[in-house]
Amino acid sequence: MNLLLLGVVTGFLLPIQGGINARLRAAVVSPWVMSLVSFTVGLSFLTVLTLSVERSLFFDPAEAAGFDWWSWLGGPLGVVAMTTSVLLVPKIGAVQTAIIPLAGQILMGLLVDQFAWFGVTEAPLTLTRVAGALLMLAGVLAVVLVGQRTARRLRSATSQPVNTTSESQGRSLWWWRGAGVIAGAMFATQAAINGHLGQELGSSLKASTVSFATGVVVLLMILLVTRPRLQLTRPTAGRNPWWMWLGGVLGSLYVAGNAFLVPQIGAGATVVAVLLGMMAGSLLVDHFGLVHVQRKPVVPAQLLALVVMALGVILVRLV
Repeated sequence: MNLLLLGVVTGFLLPIQGGINARLRAAVVSPWVMSLVSFTVGLSFLTVLTLSVERSLFFDPAEAAGFDWWSWLGGPLGVVAMTTSVLLVPKIGAVQTAIIPLAGQILMGLLVDQFAWFGVTEAPLTLTRVAGALLMLAGVLAVVLVGQRTARRLRSATSQPVNTTSESQGRSLWWWRGAGVIAGAMFATQAAINGHLGQELGSSLKASTVSFATGVVVLLMILLVTRPRLQLTRPTAGRNPWWMWLGGVLGSLYVAGNAFLVPQIGAGATVVAVLLGMMAGSLLVDHFGLVHVQRKPVVPAQLLALVVMALGVILVRLV
């Protein structure tokens, strides 16, 4: 039970990280600069953790040369997925930013299991797993639709007219939600790739450190090409909060938590515990406006939709 609770806490970190990185992005303006800061902080934390546990960061380059070429793509995929998630938070809120990518994660996870991609053991689709995926998708759609209805009611309560511009913005949100599904698929692919690399290297921590290191290299290349202005803006009143630099630490704890839990309680139980933590964390971030995220009160219908999602995830991952 204690390990399952640790999994819930691990998942809880992810929506908090998304809100923190969104605040960092507001300060540094460029999403790529934000990602570089977050990945560099995360890499530093993982380096210390790996040295403490494994006593070494290195592996045999000759042996690594024989790995599959895609074994090194975890970092780049994480860069794109995390940057997309940060851009989503101010657009669709913390709840939808955490929930919508789950659709991409579960669907990609089913494909990876079905076709044994990225060295994963084959796990054919069953009617139970398909039913679970459909339940999960229904829950995602319910969360989105209820959120839209709540937003309309808030506009009506404040006597804000619904004009052509707001309707156009509403349609554009579906493009952002689609990007969230793709980001979720990237997260699932990254997890499978890093899991395979961990087996190859004999250490999940070393694989996570390699993933963050390659992510930093990719971000440096992007910055050399895009050449964004390096700046640190301040809000109109007050100062930038000190905690906006901690997103990378939370991301590292998330990676380390997964690396520790999977051998202890299995991949299926870890995924369920982590996803439940993500759902709970996203609800609290949105409802109370934590880490300066715009407050969006959660309604009972959304809680019911999350219960449906949780049942779907359990059917997909544990049955």
